[in-house]
Amino acid sequence: MIPSRNPYPTDVSDEEWAFVAPYLILLSEDAGQRTYSLREVFNSLRWIVRAAPPGA
Repeated sequence: MIPSRNPYPTDVSDEEWAFVAPYLILLSEDAGQRTYSLREVFNSLRWIVRAAPPGA
């Protein structure tokens, strides 16, 4: 089990996740192939995109 953490300002809201999740989820969350929550991975990618310097 992955420990809970304090949310970052860049984390998706529940409403945003409800919108984007159907486009990302191809397997059920409990399918066993995932080490990390798909939402946590999405939050990480979102942070990287926002933190990247312009033109990078």
